[in-house]
Order: sequence, then C-alpha cells, then structure tokens
Amino acid sequence: MYKTSIFSYTLNTNVLQPKMVVARLKNPSPRIGHCTKVPRNSNMEKLQHGYLFPEIERHEHMHLQKYPHANIIDLGIGDTTEPLPTMVTSSMVDFVRGLSTSKGYKGYGPEQGEQALRKAIADVYYKDLGIKPTEVFVSDGAQCDITRLQLLMGPNLKIAVQDPSFPAYIDSSVIIGQAGDFVDKVGKYKNIEYMKCGPQTNFFPDLHKASRPELIFFCSPNNPTGHAATRKQLEQLVDFAKVNGSIIIFDSAYSAYITDDSPKSIFEIPGAREVAIEVSSFSKFAGFTGVRLGWTVVPEELLYSNGFPVVHDFNRIMCTCFNGASNIAQAGGLACLSPEGFRAVKSLINYYMENASILVNALSSLGLTVYGGKNAPYVWVHFPGSKSWDVFAEILEKTHIITVPGSGFGPGGEEYIRVSAFGQRDSIIEASERLKYLLYQEEN
Repeated sequence: MYKTSIFSYTLNTNVLQPKMVVARLKNPSPRIGHCTKVPRNSNMEKLQHGYLFPEIERHEHMHLQKYPHANIIDLGIGDTTEPLPTMVTSSMVDFVRGLSTSKGYKGYGPEQGEQALRKAIADVYYKDLGIKPTEVFVSDGAQCDITRLQLLMGPNLKIAVQDPSFPAYIDSSVIIGQAGDFVDKVGKYKNIEYMKCGPQTNFFPDLHKASRPELIFFCSPNNPTGHAATRKQLEQLVDFAKVNGSIIIFDSAYSAYITDDSPKSIFEIPGAREVAIEVSSFSKFAGFTGVRLGWTVVPEELLYSNGFPVVHDFNRIMCTCFNGASNIAQAGGLACLSPEGFRAVKSLINYYMENASILVNALSSLGLTVYGGKNAPYVWVHFPGSKSWDVFAEILEKTHIITVPGSGFGPGGEEYIRVSAFGQRDSIIEASERLKYLLYQEEN
C-alpha cells in the first residue's frame, strides 16, 4: 500500500501552479476596440476553465520554457503513437490515387457514412447483436458525436455522469445549457448529477441513491479509471434506465481493450435497444486519432416520450450539421474491419496493453495503489491526502513526465492521477525508471 513518506508534496515555489493559471484564463481582461452588440453566450461564461487537455499542453509548454533541453515523456493525453498497419494505409493511399482518375473520383458521400462501412461495423463490431447498418452513423469521431447528441437532446434535460468521467460530457452539457450554475463549494454544476464511481463502489454508481436523470452518460471501459463494467452492473444500469424512462449515452471507445468477459457493447444487455445509444471510435481501436473516424448506433426501438423514434431525429441532425466523414478515412476504416486488418489492429492493442502492464508493475512495486491497466490503456494511481494538480506538478517538475490530474475528470478524481499507456516502449520503460528514482529519492 501507499506510504505517505514516499512522496513529499512540499513543492518548490517555482513549480507551476495550475489553479493560478486557470483563474487568469477564466476572466481575461476586456480588449479595447470596437464591440458588437452581440452578448456573449451565457453558457460559455459558466465554463470554469479551459478544456482539460489543452490546459495540460499549456503546462507542458511553460515547463519547456523553464527547461528547454528537458526530454519530456508524455503519458498524459491518450494519443496513439504506433504506425498504422500497412494494409490500412495502403487502402487509403489507393483511394487517394483513385481520386485523380475519372473512374475513382468521388465527391460528397452519404452523411450517415458509406454503406459498406456501416455494414462492416454492424457485422464485425456488433456480430450477433442484431445491429442494422441503418442504425449505424459514421462520423469524424466520438467526441464530435457526443456534442451532436447534446444538440439532439436539447437543454431541458436532467443529466447524470460518472464521477470521475471524460470531461467532454460535462463541458458539452454546460455549453448546451443543461448544467446550471457552478457551485464552487462542492466543485460541481447544480443541475448535473455526479454519480460516484470510485473503488469504494467497485467503480459503479449506487443507483439506489441516484435521482431520475433523463440522460445518463456512461463510459466503459471508463476513462480515466480503466474499469470495465461487468455484465451484472450493466444489467442494473439498463434496468434503472427502463424503470426511470432514461436514455443512456454509452461510450465504448475503449471496448477493444477489454481482456476479460466484461461486455464490449451495451447492446449485449437484453433491453438495451430500448434505452441506449452507443458512441464509439476508430481513434484508440485502430490508431485513428489523427485520421478521425467514429460511429454512433441509434436503435430503431429507442423512442421519445411521445413515441417518435430517436433515430429519425439523429439522422436529421447528421444531415444538417455534418457532410459525412472523409471518404479517405472511411476507406481506412473499412480496411481495419477486414480479417487481415482486424488482426493487425489487434496487435497494436496488445502492444499498448503490454505498456500498461509495465506501468502497473512499476507503480505497484513502489507501494502505490493502482487501478486500471487491465481492460483499458489507462492507469489510475492514488495519492491519498494530496491534490491531484500538486501531484501532476511535482511529477512534471522532477521527472519531466506529463500525466493527467484526476480532478480534471471531476471531483471524484481528486487524489488521483491518470497515466496513459500510449507511447513507444522505450519511453514507457524510461518513464517507469524515472518514477522509481523519484520516489526512491523522496523515501531516502
């Protein structure tokens, strides 16, 4: 177990203080010059700080100004690092070359995605689950679809999120107008229900204590904790949604990393087609973080309170707000779902999970309490009694390693940091050695 004496939090006064930076960002000085008569969106004013990951990049930039020759290892933002499989890139190259010919040229495609890719996602990713190609909407990524779903649902809904969870759920809720005012005393938005999902509850909310939210954002495997919900837990979630008339927005972006028998899709659970939408992505599954490709599944059985099918409105949103994913990216996605491509992509997943094992073993050997790293490429590390931004700052200052402060994922992330297993093997091993040396120094 973790021992307080291992890690000291008496920080050097020169260490960057994240909260001070956030305060400056929140209330910038008004610019002098011509002003329009257009008021600022009041919901934008309710955002408490810059989006989490650009904030971390800001700290990295300031750290490099202080240590211009530092060899920084980035274990922060979950960005893939390994080259795409050749057969995947070859498919995209072939498509691009075809664009320079009369026969191969293609312009606009269907807003919902190419039929071949929609069918491949339904057949390969949702095999035997009864998902129809017409229920699959191809997009430029899961995070974009989260915002489109917020636009679909509108501002007048009560929402619930896991705490901790991916910050886009909360920030998009604030922007669309669902969140209400921010309550400084508790660090939460008034109209958002934060469902505690820590180790004390086996990383699953106590639904007996939950209110009756109309929209539930649920991520499994969870980002940041790495916990994959069990079948029993998801059955409880679906039952809860059916009883309360809620809709679940299920984020399965990391489902390909699940190694045990935990469900990879909410649609493995009986009744889920009546209460859930699933959002997923090629970003972490296939290394498409820069290529940009994702999808959302909206079942035909999912109905509004008046009986109108949700899928029809989401189709309208996609046709209005989106011109379709890049046909080049879709060619790559289709290659990923071929038998050869799927095997190649799986080898990338195995590589990152081996990285996760290295980090888990290194951090556990230091007496730290470590979660995750088994069904997701994230390691969730506990530092009892400490502020997560302070832990982030000291690790950056003394090891030149970027992590993510857990409080950036919600109040339930305080005292934790998230460490990403996305990285080249040499960097993962080097980071493990630096962390070991730091904690050895602190102990002695």
